Amino acid sequence: MTDERPTGSPRTLKTVSRAFDLIRALEELDGAGVTELAEYLDLSKSVVYNYLSTLRAEKFVVKEGDTYRLSLQFLLVGEYVRYQNTLYRIGKPELEELAETTGEFAHLATEQHGLGVNLYKVSGEKAVGSDYQVNKLQRADYLHFSATGKAILAHLPRERVEWIVDKYGLPAKTDSTITDREDLFEELDTIRERGYSLNDEEEITGLQAIGAPVTNRHGRVLGSISVSGPVRRMKRADYHKQLIEDVVNTANVIEVNINMEETDEEFPTFS
Repeated sequence: MTDERPTGSPRTLKTVSRAFDLIRALEELDGAGVTELAEYLDLSKSVVYNYLSTLRAEKFVVKEGDTYRLSLQFLLVGEYVRYQNTLYRIGKPELEELAETTGEFAHLATEQHGLGVNLYKVSGEKAVGSDYQVNKLQRADYLHFSATGKAILAHLPRERVEWIVDKYGLPAKTDSTITDREDLFEELDTIRERGYSLNDEEEITGLQAIGAPVTNRHGRVLGSISVSGPVRRMKRADYHKQLIEDVVNTANVIEVNINMEETDEEFPTFS
């Protein structure tokens, strides 16, 4: 699930790394010309042009006038990768039902390379922050301030969490974000004990989220789900209690469905 090979390993290829530098630059710049890319990457224009020409020939870059952009080929590859993920494939319909039941934004996430990756998001009829949530689908993020992220961290091995904190730190998003290592581990202990996680304005002021982990039958955490909404609504005692029940139950249903699929694959087939 993770690739922790350090940058600079003798097994890495400089040409491949440079191609991905260019791809990331096109993403960050929202498209650019040869001169702008050369300056941005501190490369010669001839080198940049050669890489762009190769990526264009492979259909991963398109040219509009003098501007190069990432092509929809990335969308096709991304959809393939996402659908190969068991958590997404099995969790998607359950997440849609959760969003419809609660009326809030529902989230499905996993961890890769020590960061949170959002696999799917669904907007309920009362959901807020659509633009922000859509943007989150386009990037990996830290795990320690979101309900999905904390639910995952709470069920990873301690040494894995230590590695993640060492690598990325605990940057603050709001005044409520946990930024102390020991405070984080105390919070993760609490999450394991009660069975769900909370993001109490730790990512966005005024927004709260409730999350729960999704594990397989071997106890390995595959990812997590959550619902989020305005604090004033989320903190109503009766509503808060119902949301916890809805989130935990949905996570359990996803787990059962995943475990049934994995069990089925162990049975021999006869012809």
